[in-house]
Amino acid sequence: MALKPHKPAAARRAQPLYEGYTTSDVREHHRGRGADGNPANRFEALRVELDPVEPDEEEDRPKLSTQFYRDLTKTIISRNNSPDVGFETSVNPYRGCEHGCAYCFARPTHEYLGFSAGLDFESKIMVKENAPELLEAELSSPKWKPQTVVMSGVTDPYQPVERKLKITRRCLEVLAKFRNPVGMITKNRLVTRDIDVLSELAAHNAVAINISITSLDVKLQRILEPRTSPPQARLDAVAQLRAAGVPVGVMVAPIIPGITDHEVPAILAACGEAGAQFAGYVVLRLPWAVAPLFERWLDEHFPGRKEKVLGRIRSMRGNKLYDYRWGKRQEGEGIFAEQIGAMFEVGRRRAGISDQRPALSTAAFRRPNEQLTLL
Repeated sequence: MALKPHKPAAARRAQPLYEGYTTSDVREHHRGRGADGNPANRFEALRVELDPVEPDEEEDRPKLSTQFYRDLTKTIISRNNSPDVGFETSVNPYRGCEHGCAYCFARPTHEYLGFSAGLDFESKIMVKENAPELLEAELSSPKWKPQTVVMSGVTDPYQPVERKLKITRRCLEVLAKFRNPVGMITKNRLVTRDIDVLSELAAHNAVAINISITSLDVKLQRILEPRTSPPQARLDAVAQLRAAGVPVGVMVAPIIPGITDHEVPAILAACGEAGAQFAGYVVLRLPWAVAPLFERWLDEHFPGRKEKVLGRIRSMRGNKLYDYRWGKRQEGEGIFAEQIGAMFEVGRRRAGISDQRPALSTAAFRRPNEQLTLL
């Protein structure tokens, strides 16, 4: 076995929190995981590579359990200047995501921590335990100009460990206290746990929820997004949120040509029946280490379609697997991108879903501490 790589300062400052629930064998394929290994970190000179073993020796492999680390960040509101994402500020309670989606565009962000974009991304999770306190301090500052905050701009705020830690819920409680608008996107029905807080925000036109649905095929969902809620559970989340008066839409994302693109009309129809009020889509993105990880996923699960899928992606990305240009990353270009866009628009209209997200309001924003001082 090769030497374990030396972790950079960001990773060395991480403190173990606790180790969690599920395990799977460390081998070429990992049950319940989206990645099948740890590709080299592009910023690290060394990497870990397990020696090959015979099939009858696999039981001797070490077990892979999810590990959680304290993230000792000093600030919680992140800012971006990308015209593609539609927001300027975001809060990410977790770095890394145990949902383990094979295609996740956020995987390369784990390389900044000295980890791999593969199994490390979904099994070594950074937890910002003090996120609610940091958020309250930043919203209390006179420097904060009320605006929509998105949870989560990178990884899912309702990944499995949130059920126990409740960091996302506590952040929502802070946002409700200040009446600061928030947008959210998730693949987990756990969002319905917080309907009480979301309803408070909805009363001030200060919240919008997006449920991400990639496929209605449960078998595909289990291998593509192994630890997310099943499709029907996400549709149930849409229905519950709509019934509670919380603005809710759907993101058909990512659309994978040759794998899920044919499902777009059916997904939109199901979401319309469930009560989705608005919808958007994103075509598959494969930045940096995500491309080889996804290629290996295709080798494992759809070897016969691999060349077709990659060929269509290249046709939409300037003959490459990824086009980083703003304005092109989300939808692509060319005939296949146009076909997907047209199919989405027809399906959306037939489902009676708007293409306009609600405009959230900052009119009700308040700083409770300031009010107490005035009294």
